[in-house]
Amino acid sequence: MDLRIEVDVPHDVVAVAEVVEDLGHYSSWMTLVHSVVADGDEAWSVELRGRVGPLTRSKRLRMVRTVHETGRVRFERHEVGSRRHSDWTLETRWSGSEGGTRVSTDLHYGGRLWSSMIERVLNDEVEKSKRRLDEYLATRRG
Repeated sequence: MDLRIEVDVPHDVVAVAEVVEDLGHYSSWMTLVHSVVADGDEAWSVELRGRVGPLTRSKRLRMVRTVHETGRVRFERHEVGSRRHSDWTLETRWSGSEGGTRVSTDLHYGGRLWSSMIERVLNDEVEKSKRRLDEYLATRRG
């Protein structure tokens, strides 16, 4: 499963970078990310949650920041222990655009947990996240 969020927000690159470089902010704007707790340097315990009608599916992951450079950050699943886990990656890119910043976030899941019906629901959540990112950035400006 691969999902992409692309949005132009009327906020400067520095403000956007402060939010997207720290996974701890994602639950404030990305509805799929239900909660995030710091778990050491460059690592977070993340709960992903999606709702299909009355059913809620959730997944807990340990994510680490594997890329951290100007205009790009990448988080990957990295569980402690020897058990094999499905791949999860979350990569965000941003750059200045006319009137603000262009943000592109890609979520990849390499397992088989999600059906096509759930993928459609998650796409709806992704659309909501576009508006929520703008709103979250606006509240941080004061």
